Amino acid sequence: MKLTVLGSSSKGNCYVLSTPTGSLLIEAGIPIGDIKKGLDFDLSKVLACLVTHEHKDHSKAVLDVMKSGIDCYLSKGTIEALKIPNGSRYRAIEATLGLQINFGDFTVLSFETEHDNLDSRGFIIKYRPTGEKLLFATDTYYLKNRFQGLNYIMIESNYILDTLNANVEAGYVDEAMKKRLLESHMSLEHCKEFLKANDLSQCRRIILLHLSDGNSDAKRMVKEIEALTGIETVIADAGLELDLKMYPY
Repeated sequence: MKLTVLGSSSKGNCYVLSTPTGSLLIEAGIPIGDIKKGLDFDLSKVLACLVTHEHKDHSKAVLDVMKSGIDCYLSKGTIEALKIPNGSRYRAIEATLGLQINFGDFTVLSFETEHDNLDSRGFIIKYRPTGEKLLFATDTYYLKNRFQGLNYIMIESNYILDTLNANVEAGYVDEAMKKRLLESHMSLEHCKEFLKANDLSQCRRIILLHLSDGNSDAKRMVKEIEALTGIETVIADAGLELDLKMYPY
């Protein structure tokens, strides 16, 4: 598999997971023109688009993606919040344990996340020809589920708590924004706790998502995650391309 990052911030999120037998879009939070450009203007291999929730930096182009002939998979709450018209190319996804969705050579399992909305989702994505398994979780301050056998982890690390507190004290961030971040986004500290609580024995790469412009430190985040896990860690900057493949390893 190959991962291409088209956007990963509050300005817009979109990722492409490409394989020889088809591709997935994850999030549609950037303009449709930028999505098409990121796909080299060839949408024929895109099997589906997964959308975590309704906030515009994740859903801005959902209707345009559907109009381009791509089915979008969203929770019922997200469908309602976006007021997607009946007859559009969407599918409701449940967070029922064990309920899987298959399209092409991908199997996807949806799970609940903890954000400041009603019905956000994360995904476990398995590419069946190789058995590779990827976790995608963003815009969540906590993950209650525990996972085994993950090969790649794409997870939010939005802010560092002591950096956020320093910015509040300096007047750069107000208390209301701090409260929202604490209740809706994952800190470096919570990201590390999640990683410690999960089986990383088969994990080959950790990709950190959705860093805050002013409350994060990319170098520190990478250093601390690698020190904790011993696993190569990278930041999902726009334009990043990564080959995700276990075989050969």
